[in-house]
Amino acid sequence: MMKFFYNNTILQILVIVLISFTNIFSQDVVDSLAVQKGEQIFKTNCVSCHSIGTNSLIGPGLEGVTEKRKKDWLKKWINSSSDFIASGDADAIAIYEEYNKVAMTSFYFEDEDFEALYAYLKNPPIQVKATSADLVLASDEGVANSTKLMFIALFLLCLVYILTSLKNKLKESLDQQTETIPETLLNQFKLFISEHRNVVFVSVACIIVVLKFSYDSMLGIGVYSQYQPEQPIAFSHKVHAGENGVDCNYCHSSARNSKHSGIPSANVCMNCHTYINEGTITGTSEISKIYDAIGFDPDTRTYIEGYDQKPIKWVRIHNLPDLSYFNHSQHVVAGKVECQTCHGPIEEMDVVYQHAELTMGWCIDCHRTSEVAMEGNEYYTELHTQLKEKYKGEKITVDKIGGIECAKCHY
Repeated sequence: MMKFFYNNTILQILVIVLISFTNIFSQDVVDSLAVQKGEQIFKTNCVSCHSIGTNSLIGPGLEGVTEKRKKDWLKKWINSSSDFIASGDADAIAIYEEYNKVAMTSFYFEDEDFEALYAYLKNPPIQVKATSADLVLASDEGVANSTKLMFIALFLLCLVYILTSLKNKLKESLDQQTETIPETLLNQFKLFISEHRNVVFVSVACIIVVLKFSYDSMLGIGVYSQYQPEQPIAFSHKVHAGENGVDCNYCHSSARNSKHSGIPSANVCMNCHTYINEGTITGTSEISKIYDAIGFDPDTRTYIEGYDQKPIKWVRIHNLPDLSYFNHSQHVVAGKVECQTCHGPIEEMDVVYQHAELTMGWCIDCHRTSEVAMEGNEYYTELHTQLKEKYKGEKITVDKIGGIECAKCHY
C-alpha cells in the first residue's frame, strides 16, 4: 500500500512539473508570436520614419522607448498624437515642438495590434556591433537558447517516463510483464553501433561532406563574381577610361542624379566617334557597329535620313536582386564613393567583368569600415554637424548613420 502511494506521489509531482514547464513554454510561444506580429506592424507602419536603434530618421530612434515612456502614454501618442497634443500633455507638446511642429501620423491601432507593437518595441532585435560586450551578450543568448533546449529534452524525457509508468501500472493490474522503454531503446542503439561501427562511421562522414558541399553551394547562389560576358561591341574601358582618361560619369551620367548608372546611348558615343572612326585595337570594325546602329555615314560625316535605328544590345554585368535597393547618386554624390570601390580597376579592363561579390555581407563590411564623407560635402551639412557632436573623437562610419539597418536596402 505504501509503495503504491509512493509511486502515485512521484507521478503527481512529475505531472505538476510537466504542467509548469508547459505553462512556461506556452507563454514563451505567445510572447514570441506577439513580437513577430509587432515586427511586421513596425515594418509596415513605422520604419519609414523611425529606426529600432538610436539613429534618428524623420523621427527619433526608438531604442529604450518603453523604458522612457509609460505604456498608456505610448498608446495615446501612437494612436493619435494630434489629439494627445491637444489634450495639453507637456511631454507630447515638447516632442511636437522639437520636431518642427510636425504631428506624427495617427494609427488608431486595435488593442491586440498595439500590444504586439509594444512587445516588439520592448524586445527589439539585437543590434550587431563588433565590441567585446556584444560578443558576451550574443554568447549569453546562445547559453539561454541551449538552456531552453535542455528543458525541452527533460520535458520529453519526463513525458516518456510518465507514459511508461502508466503503461506498466496497467500491465501490473492485468498481471502482464512490464517493460522499460528507455532502457530498451538504449540497448538497441548500443547493439546497432557495436555491430555496424564501420557503416556508422562512413555514414556520418558522408553526411558531413554532403552538408558541407550543400552549404557552400547555397552560399554561392546568386553570386557572380568574375562574370565576364561577351558584348555586342568590343568596347575597351582600358582605352577609354585608362589611356584617354574619360571620366566614368561622362558616359554614365545618370549615376550622379539617379538610382541607376545608366547605359550610354549611341549618341554619347557619337560625341567623339563622329570624327574618330578607327580604334587603336580593333581598327574600324567595332566603331562601324555604332554607325550601323545609329545610321551614320562616316564618309560624309552625316546621319542617314529616315534610317531605322537599331538598339545596341549590351549585356548587363552587375545585377542586384529585386529585393535590394541601391542608389548610385547616394553613393557617388553624397558618399563620394569612387567607381573603382565597387567595380574594381575598371580603367585597366579591356573587357569588363564583375570585380566584387556584391553580396549583403560585402556591402555591410564596407559600411562598417567606410567613413562618412564630410569635408567639402554640403549634401548633409546639418546631419554632419549632429554626427560630429554625437561621436566626438570617434571614427564616424556609414553604419552609424543607419547603413546596416535592414529597411535601408530592403524596405
